[in-house]
Amino acid sequence: MIDPQDLPLGADMPTGTRFIGREIGASPRWVGPDIPTDEDLSLCVACGLCLPHCPTYRLTGEESASPRGRIAAMRGVADGVADVDDTFGRFMDLCLVCRACEDVCPSHVPFGRLMERARTQIEPRRGPGARFLRWLGLDVVLARPWLIRLASLFQPVARPFLPARIRAITPPRSAPFARLPRVTEPIGATRGTVALLSGCVQDRWFHEVNLATIRVLARAGWQVDVPRGQRCCGALHSHNGRLDAARRLARVNVGAFAGADVVVVNAAGCGAHLKEYADLVGAALPVKDLMEFLHDEGGMEAGALAAPTIVAYHDACHALRAQGIHAQPRALLGWVGNLELVEIPDGDRCCGAAGLYNVTEPEMASQLQLEKARAVASTGASVVASANPGCSMQLAAGLAAIGRSDVTVVHPVELLDAAQRP
Repeated sequence: MIDPQDLPLGADMPTGTRFIGREIGASPRWVGPDIPTDEDLSLCVACGLCLPHCPTYRLTGEESASPRGRIAAMRGVADGVADVDDTFGRFMDLCLVCRACEDVCPSHVPFGRLMERARTQIEPRRGPGARFLRWLGLDVVLARPWLIRLASLFQPVARPFLPARIRAITPPRSAPFARLPRVTEPIGATRGTVALLSGCVQDRWFHEVNLATIRVLARAGWQVDVPRGQRCCGALHSHNGRLDAARRLARVNVGAFAGADVVVVNAAGCGAHLKEYADLVGAALPVKDLMEFLHDEGGMEAGALAAPTIVAYHDACHALRAQGIHAQPRALLGWVGNLELVEIPDGDRCCGAAGLYNVTEPEMASQLQLEKARAVASTGASVVASANPGCSMQLAAGLAAIGRSDVTVVHPVELLDAAQRP
């Protein structure tokens, strides 16, 4: 529990949160909209089926680093018998929120939602410096497209001064001035209109992926609209305990995409988050992952790569776990000539990117990164396909760390686009 007298000077309470239970000998009890609810907590029956699937438990063997252990800690806080202290914060911060536990949970515990709300409880207890950096990076920069452009513009200047672990995962090039066309007409008969989430990190550091997405959709007969009023989806904010900021961005995007028949998203983390807007702000968007959409709608042009290529497919956690996307991208790549698709050993394991995790928890993230990089290298593939920007950066850095920079990391839509070109 948090006692207001224990908070750092100037710390803010989460919106809508108050304290009760101040009789002698009682601990204060969190109540409010952004806490793990008794209903969600009660779903966990502590069966332990999740333990072997949890990356942090697998590497540490500690109960506190398992979903069951973290839920027990949340229950202790909810019941007023434990504090929201540094120990509680450490339990929650070490979680990747990869949601592998949700896949195997017989009780369907919404662990991702529980973690987001538990981290909201932690935020006021962080030091002033940590809170300022999170506010500056998440609430200020990512919420404003012009500041994201400015950050990407000055990246080459700032790059040499970044900490080594951040420099290793940051793409060397960006597209600060590039702009996607507002409307792209379909090639051939029109099948309908889709709206594209351009993304924040995706559009500045992976702009070519967005262009490839537009070309592939247009060739399949879709008009592609890119609403100018859209903003960062807010996934990083939700995952890091800043739900109020996530709600502000969600409401902007709900307005920007109002009237869209379908919102296509080519970044797994963003797509998973947009699909949960109804839970966050009570308004749903008709969201489809790009690979999911292309597979389900059909109409793809056949094609082949210029030369035989072995491709390993990486399942992003927020595609595989949160959205249940597995067969669709494999089927799409299976239609491409000169492409041999291979599976990565233990391919369903998290790569350690997990939003900001590879920055905030470098030791654990590095272990998972090297495991994944070695697994990719063992396939003999010259290309690894990844449909999430965070995973792509993590994979590229991991492969470089083991001396395999010759393995190229691409988005699967770039392979589809290359196969369709004359």
